[in-house]
Amino acid sequence: MPFHFWSVTFFVLGCMVGSFLNVCIHRMPRDLSIVSPPSHCPHCKYSIPFYLNVPLVTWLMLHGKCRNCGAPISMRYFLVELLTGVAFLGCWLAFGMYHPGMALVYSIFLAGLITATFIDFEHYIIPDEITYGGAVAGFGFSLFVPAMHDTTAAGESLALSLLGILGGSGIVYGVLRLGKLLFGRQQLTLPTESLIVFTENSLHLPDEEIPYEEIFYRKSDTIVVVARRIELIDRCYVEAKVRLSPDRLQIGEDRFSPEEVPHMEMLTSTIVLPREAMGLGDVKFMAAIGAFLGWQGALFSLMASSLIGAVAGISLMLLRHRASSRVPYGPYLALAAVIWLFGRHYFMTLLAQR
Repeated sequence: MPFHFWSVTFFVLGCMVGSFLNVCIHRMPRDLSIVSPPSHCPHCKYSIPFYLNVPLVTWLMLHGKCRNCGAPISMRYFLVELLTGVAFLGCWLAFGMYHPGMALVYSIFLAGLITATFIDFEHYIIPDEITYGGAVAGFGFSLFVPAMHDTTAAGESLALSLLGILGGSGIVYGVLRLGKLLFGRQQLTLPTESLIVFTENSLHLPDEEIPYEEIFYRKSDTIVVVARRIELIDRCYVEAKVRLSPDRLQIGEDRFSPEEVPHMEMLTSTIVLPREAMGLGDVKFMAAIGAFLGWQGALFSLMASSLIGAVAGISLMLLRHRASSRVPYGPYLALAAVIWLFGRHYFMTLLAQR
């Protein structure tokens, strides 16, 4: 077959895979099956027949609306299908002439990056199916396609993949722990004797409400407050220190389960909140990236993602005039991994010249 017959084939296959990725993006963070029930409208539960489930075409034909109820269908569905088709096509054009197996393997790799990116943007998590599954898949593919790591020996390829898994995840875990040590606390100065309120689901400060899921990333994270007065439903305290973690509340010497205290008010001038430099999901995500790209790709992804994240953060601050309280880091790692994937030989040549 002509080379560009396969170019069209990879693009069409990518769009079809993108349709499946939309299912994963919607269902995986909600712990729903990606197999059953079949594709349906989330508004009216209309089961979508196969002839209305054609990637790209159906969304355009129906003008981004459900045929049954007319509810809008997010443009994300169209974008994911198109992006996945372009990603598959890019892999074929970049690697197909040299090694068709690499084109297919890296297409699967990019499909995982796309899924992780869209889930992380919306839910601030990267499911284990993608991280652990990606690490296992990358290690397994290294056995059958050693060219992934620029070698022809399966044993050497497996060793390089394993080094990428351990090195990539190890470096990021070290960054996570160092960041937690250096920047793991954020002290907020409030107006004198400000009223702050702890409810069942969120913390109410004088000028904002922060859901607990944006504060607590792990069980050890703790909110610390030295309050002049603390009022619970059935008691009050004066001049006491409060420590609240996901599974424990301590007021002075008294200890409670947070579920026992659904409402708490206090007067204070400062509050210390836990802060994360990076999540454990990013550590596992880097293991998956390292499995496919080796330790060089993992190291490049970490450094490049830091630069990309800094540029993005500054840009968002300039546009919104404030920093976001929570920013997903996975998309920056994914973008950096893509840059390495398609530009690694250029970067390696530059390093060799130096």
